[in-house]
Amino acid sequence: MDFDIENKTCSFCGVRGTPGVKFAGGLGAMMCVPCVEHFHDVFSTEAKTDAVSRPPWEAMSDEEVLGTLPLIARNAEQVNEFLTEWVELARSRKLSWAEIGRVMGTSRQAAWERFAQRVEKRRSQHTA
Repeated sequence: MDFDIENKTCSFCGVRGTPGVKFAGGLGAMMCVPCVEHFHDVFSTEAKTDAVSRPPWEAMSDEEVLGTLPLIARNAEQVNEFLTEWVELARSRKLSWAEIGRVMGTSRQAAWERFAQRVEKRRSQHTA
């Protein structure tokens, strides 16, 4: 698994990892310390939680919406890479493509087609 902070991005604000930046994360989503603190504050009282009941895009300009698209794309790439790492982990434990496909709600063949080349590429990078 890739623990290099410089390969990570906050899934909430888009800040890229640099030395000294700390992230919390799970299941591919990462959160920087300022976002953790912000959301802790937001959820600390019901009044503050209710105050942010509208989706943020309703108040965004067209330029802000366009500026957000690359951040969402980077987050999707990060989650997809994380999923590939977990499939690689499953395969390293000799779990079958059928088992992987079953838990992902797809066929063995579909799981293999989606991940096999990426898993093999990652394995070859680790052994090179």
